Amino acid sequence: MKPKRPALPSPAASLTASATVAALLLSLTGCGGDASADGDGSTVTVTVGYQSRTINTVTAGTLLRSLGYFEKQLNALGDGVTYKVDWQDFATGAPITAQMTAGKIDIGSMGDFPLLINAARGKQLGKPTRMVSVTGYNLRGGLNTIITAPGSSLTSLKDLKGRKVSTSVGSAADGTLVRALQRAGLDPYEDVEKLNQQPAVGASALSSGSADALSQFVAWPGLLAQQGKAKALYDGAQLNLATFHGVAAREDFTKKRPAVLQAFLKAQTQATDYLDAHPVAAAESVAKATGLPAETVYLYNGAQGIATFDPAIKPQLVAALKEDVSILKDAKLTGDVDVDAFVDDQYVKKALGTDAYAERLAATPPDPAGEVWPKGAEKTLPFTSPTALLKHVAAHRGSVRAAYVPDTTTGTLWFADRSVWVADGTRLLPFVTPETARAYVAGHGGARVVTYADALERAS
Repeated sequence: MKPKRPALPSPAASLTASATVAALLLSLTGCGGDASADGDGSTVTVTVGYQSRTINTVTAGTLLRSLGYFEKQLNALGDGVTYKVDWQDFATGAPITAQMTAGKIDIGSMGDFPLLINAARGKQLGKPTRMVSVTGYNLRGGLNTIITAPGSSLTSLKDLKGRKVSTSVGSAADGTLVRALQRAGLDPYEDVEKLNQQPAVGASALSSGSADALSQFVAWPGLLAQQGKAKALYDGAQLNLATFHGVAAREDFTKKRPAVLQAFLKAQTQATDYLDAHPVAAAESVAKATGLPAETVYLYNGAQGIATFDPAIKPQLVAALKEDVSILKDAKLTGDVDVDAFVDDQYVKKALGTDAYAERLAATPPDPAGEVWPKGAEKTLPFTSPTALLKHVAAHRGSVRAAYVPDTTTGTLWFADRSVWVADGTRLLPFVTPETARAYVAGHGGARVVTYADALERAS
């Protein structure tokens, strides 16, 4: 097991509004999925809800489906049952939660805040669910970013006072916005006008000028930055609080079909290992399935990507989940959530084996140093420093597909040509946002912000 590094259109970790969620839940009746037998009882259908464009869930969704590992694990059970997998793709986590509590989906993947709503709704409706594994995570919170339009004059969070900010209420991105504004001394409910919008709607609002900023989760910020439609205002990793995506299963399903859940978690682990061993191929596969740019997928899911993929449920993630409850309570989306009762690692621990599970829990993502993806290449080139990477890019300007560098203070990977660069003597240092770059300059005499073009020239 090789631990991965510390982190599109339509990432589905967001839940738009409590009213919408409630309406979805009330509109569904409990008949269905439940890994139930069809016809003569010799065929069992397992229904998996996933979000193809929420690319930090691909090891339990898009990539897993394309690799066929779950079906192979089910066929290997040898219990005389014929299994069918019904993969259902959704735009957000809300309908997955609704279908799970209606008994129509057995296993579903979503972000950390939607997982809490999943737990709350399941308990509320007497259809409890359990979080059984993790897909992708970032221990500092780098999966969420607040962005502005390319020509915006906003340069810090304090500049958002009195402004319109689009986000998806109930999502981790909204949690980042709330916490970030509070740390900046602003009231997230009084000092800004929050627009509760789906990511795609928020992106359009930012482009049209009807929103001054957009707080969203993977992979909208990276996508819009790559397309030149946005620039970063706040790096979620500045909060230094873990954020992640995970897998939930209905409690009655886990008890009735434990072998099926074991097969799913073993398959998820295989998909995780495949992504770690073949990050470029995995990014290309996800890009083909979703229509997203492979370069953006790789920013989050690559060898040094913002997300680390590991099915083990780390204590840091559980601790962050507990801290998230207060944000949802303040937004009146949930009451108290018993996180300890919701999180159940017995199945993934059994799937991995006790020793392997302990090893994964202890593993820490290595610090990224930067990568270049050459055009036409099946592998990326790693570098020991951003300066070394810039020197390579300067010497191969026409043959670079994408270049990625880590923020000097948070470690969040970002596109080299979209980063804010600082020259400090002979060192060239990248930052995701102007604010963190200015903070570094203020504390280092002689350091100054330079353009990307200037940084390339200095490196060469």
